[in-house]
Amino acid sequence: MLTIDHIVLTVSDINKTAKFYTEILEMTLEEFKPPGTTQSRFALRFGTQKINLHSVFQPFKPHAKHPLSGSADICFISNKSIHLWIEKFEKHSVLIEEGPVQRTGACGRLTSVYVRDPDGNLIEISNQN
Repeated sequence: MLTIDHIVLTVSDINKTAKFYTEILEMTLEEFKPPGTTQSRFALRFGTQKINLHSVFQPFKPHAKHPLSGSADICFISNKSIHLWIEKFEKHSVLIEEGPVQRTGACGRLTSVYVRDPDGNLIEISNQN
């Protein structure tokens, strides 16, 4: 394996999710139509990564065996200071569940802070140490 191309996040409300990830986590919302379809789909882009959004009420096929909202736990690496993220979360009334704390990620030590998105997915924002 080389890398992850994209992941799928099953959500209860695409608009609420898009607002959280674009306004608070500074991602970009993209609307697209896969070849051979007329139905619009949505994805969140950041860096060279992409998260496709699937509605829990109409998941696109093929999909996970049991697509559920609120079951993800994702760690994002940021070059923006954890302290700036904390300020942003406080400004937007996003509850910080834990942090800043020291963790170990795929590439080494991290300083992390944990929040939840609108579906309750655990979101870890980290700086590499």
